[in-house]
Amino acid sequence: MKRLTKKHIETIFENFTKVNPDPQGELTHESVFELLVAVVLSAQATDVSVNKATIKLFAVANTPASVYALGVDGLIPYIRTIGLFNSKAKNIIQLCKDLMDFHNSEVPNTLPKLIKLPGVGRKTANVVLQMAFGEDTIAVDTHVYRVSRRLGLSKSITPDTVEQDLYRVIPKKYHRYAHHWLILHGRYLCKARKPDCQKCPLPCISREHIFVDIES
Repeated sequence: MKRLTKKHIETIFENFTKVNPDPQGELTHESVFELLVAVVLSAQATDVSVNKATIKLFAVANTPASVYALGVDGLIPYIRTIGLFNSKAKNIIQLCKDLMDFHNSEVPNTLPKLIKLPGVGRKTANVVLQMAFGEDTIAVDTHVYRVSRRLGLSKSITPDTVEQDLYRVIPKKYHRYAHHWLILHGRYLCKARKPDCQKCPLPCISREHIFVDIES
């Protein structure tokens, strides 16, 4: 069996850099608050479905005060097409209240403060920190989880431990965009049901039996 080498990892991320040197998230937003709401809504939903909902929502309410003024019943019609809309509406309204009460209506820029907000887990917080505040965070969603294991970057079974593996094995110079590269690769090429392996130039554990135990 082959072991995952530093050369393999460098090859993976050199390729990502050449193909897409400045990857961007696909959630439409014009402020940190809009981004936070969009990421909360994106849990178990596609970015496309979220963008269709938020373009109407943000035209009417795009601040903690204005969204909070809608209330749960007023918010639901805007997000009804998104999965788990009832619980997400409750979380977002309480999130808005917490931002007003404890953060002067500003989105906090640290992980501990973000994950205290309703509906905000570690993945959501890391996305906001990376996209809005320029932190070199790696958010692990379903795409990142799947791709990381297929590429041999992690063999862990929980998102948190996969995240730890990625920080450990990916060179720091690639941390800034690692989340975007992995999620876009999983969304458009290394898909869950029908991965387009014929078009994939990356070394993959399912094809080459590479393990995550790093050799120098």
